[in-house]
Amino acid sequence: MNSESKPTVVLVHGAFADASGWTGVIKILQRDGYSVLAPANPLRSLHGDADYVRTVLSTIDGPIVLVGHSYGGAVITNAATDVAAVSALVYICGFALDEGEPVLGAIGLGGGYSALGEHTLVRPYPGAAEGDGDGYIDPDYFKELFCDDLTDEDAAAMGAAQRPAALNTLGTPSGVPAWKTIPSWFLIGSDDRTIPPEAHRVMAERAGGHAVEIESSHVAMISHPEAVAKLIVDAAKNAVPA
Repeated sequence: MNSESKPTVVLVHGAFADASGWTGVIKILQRDGYSVLAPANPLRSLHGDADYVRTVLSTIDGPIVLVGHSYGGAVITNAATDVAAVSALVYICGFALDEGEPVLGAIGLGGGYSALGEHTLVRPYPGAAEGDGDGYIDPDYFKELFCDDLTDEDAAAMGAAQRPAALNTLGTPSGVPAWKTIPSWFLIGSDDRTIPPEAHRVMAERAGGHAVEIESSHVAMISHPEAVAKLIVDAAKNAVPA
């Protein structure tokens, strides 16, 4: 595959993080000749976030490999539906929701359990609906739940800089999933304490996805950028061009 025929890789971050988490992966992909775009996920509402990403996709010429981490997986599941340019979906410790399924419902698939809800702090924001607010992981539990394979120093910095997601994003039912018509790849972190690996295995299996599992926390794109980049390249090389 020469550089002219390579798809553009679009990387969508999830909650409690931002696009800088993709830096290691971006450097590897760019060295391999891929065009990469990592937009800022608004984290305001599932369908609004998906609409935003879909608008970004509309500005790209040629085929696209669309990658989502964590809640970003829920976003790409909705954003890529009926978007012909997307030739592959890649879920990095990400939610591949089914129609009508919310993020909170998917966490328990396969008997999985996450203590994330027990250690979430809520702060108000202007215009939030009653019962809504911005959700943050309690910094005292951030490393344990989100990035246990990073150094204490790096985890503390990430916990301080985390981007919150509106709570409504977690309970919103997903629309028709793009993985029903677009081939998918999954990277599952066996030590993930945010999305239980049991739940992620169920999502990968029902999507008919190509799954690999590594010893990683929830932030595999930071702790294992080579493995993440390799999976994305595999998807780019093996997907049917859009």
